[in-house]
Amino acid sequence: MQTGAEVIAGVGLADRPRKSRWPARMDLTQSLSGLVLALFMWGHMFFVSSILVSKDFMWAITKMFEGYFFFGRAFPGIVSMVVFGVLVIFVLHAFLAMRKFPANYRQYRMFIGHKNLLKHGDTTLWWVQFVTGFALFFLATVHLYQMLMHPGDIGPFESADRVWTGRWWPLYLVALFCVELHGGIGLYRLAVKWGWLEGKDADASRKRLKAAKWVVTAFFLVLGVTTLAAYMKIGYDRRDDPGGRYTPAWLVNPPQAPPPWWWPSWMRETPK
Repeated sequence: MQTGAEVIAGVGLADRPRKSRWPARMDLTQSLSGLVLALFMWGHMFFVSSILVSKDFMWAITKMFEGYFFFGRAFPGIVSMVVFGVLVIFVLHAFLAMRKFPANYRQYRMFIGHKNLLKHGDTTLWWVQFVTGFALFFLATVHLYQMLMHPGDIGPFESADRVWTGRWWPLYLVALFCVELHGGIGLYRLAVKWGWLEGKDADASRKRLKAAKWVVTAFFLVLGVTTLAAYMKIGYDRRDDPGGRYTPAWLVNPPQAPPPWWWPSWMRETPK
């Protein structure tokens, strides 16, 4: 049914411009890519924190991703392929997120005034997510490129040497706080936006989600700092002779240090 203004103007329904679906599609893609990256970072944190169990365990996790336990030898290129996929998703997510950033100083001042006036918790969280996301444009890209080009330099000694002797620990420390804050807030905002875990009382559900977000963020920050400290300690102990590659004791001298009984015989060969 046409409005009076449309009848007077002689505008029919067929003449109305169709609303584009692309903003909604880009918003959905941004949400999905952010979810994938956040879940990947949680998994990544658990993998690198394997050093807290033992050097041998961290070595085994590394070799698993290099295909050693499947092909009988390590292929670091597998890690490069995974990193490349993550890098593509990261760039896509960043490109889509930029649509919502202040485009100029005027918009920036308007947002800051809006935030300060309302003093709304979720608006402040968005601002923290914006700042940490901007920092990750640089921090995460550098790290991903290094892993893409040098996938074989991952291991108890290799990673520790990079962290301490290579002086990557300041970047990793800042990146740790940025990625955990950014990812945690992002997952919280996704849950609120799409109504995940929403009960009968939306306000109560939001409070529970926010509390859970801070608990999870605190857990991963403690785990991340402890893990980084462990690599720094190993690197510091090796500061006079860096550059060596770690090999489990049972591969160096099997008679004196046999592998656990549950390791298959084909895993006992020295990796090539």
